Amino acid sequence: MRPATELASRTWRELVEAKPLLVVPVGSLEQHGPHLPLNTDAQIAVAVARKAVGALTDSGEVLMAPEITYGASGEHEGFPGTISIGREVLELMLLEFGRSAMRWAPKVVFVNAHGGNAHAVAAAVTRLRYEGRDAAWFPCGFPGADPHAGQTETSVMLALAPSGVHLDRAEVGNTAPVGELLESMRAGGVAAVSSNGVLGDPTTAVADRGTDLLDGLAASLAQSLQSWTVDEAGRLR
Repeated sequence: MRPATELASRTWRELVEAKPLLVVPVGSLEQHGPHLPLNTDAQIAVAVARKAVGALTDSGEVLMAPEITYGASGEHEGFPGTISIGREVLELMLLEFGRSAMRWAPKVVFVNAHGGNAHAVAAAVTRLRYEGRDAAWFPCGFPGADPHAGQTETSVMLALAPSGVHLDRAEVGNTAPVGELLESMRAGGVAAVSSNGVLGDPTTAVADRGTDLLDGLAASLAQSLQSWTVDEAGRLR
């Protein structure tokens, strides 16, 4: 059974008198090297949102919506398995999602775990706020993180879903600073700078570090949900 804090477990009559804050995980379906699952970003967004919402069960009605799995992942389309809906489609989907959900949910926050979604998420929230809706976005940014499928994400996934991590297949990718790779990636995507899709070194990943990262980010989100301070860019602080 789904927890009572999840929207999908509710009936419509349970929401007639409710005025919930709706937390929406946003991920992607894209390559994460030869060792991590394609839905890594979605799993991380869900885990962070679920931990944060679970910590707020006594502070009012906070619900987590089913995750949005597909995102803007064009930079990863050089690898099989990636499915990208593009920035414009994602922006429109989030905009219409917010317009519909906010007929009954006074507040909505998109918890985004894929960097390629950032522009679309921020643009959708900006439009929703311009239309008078109390929407926001929150980034799943880990301190000191390497760019993609390296130590950071691999550590997090070892803590979150170790059965889906194939450490025996983990390979060091391109470890150069992202700033040095941007021009080539703009022209040819991640495949142009990393043959295995990794930007970082996943071989040094450990589950304990992943647990600390998840707990810290979830605690930050929970605190932000309670204070509900939204800056001029629509970001929940």
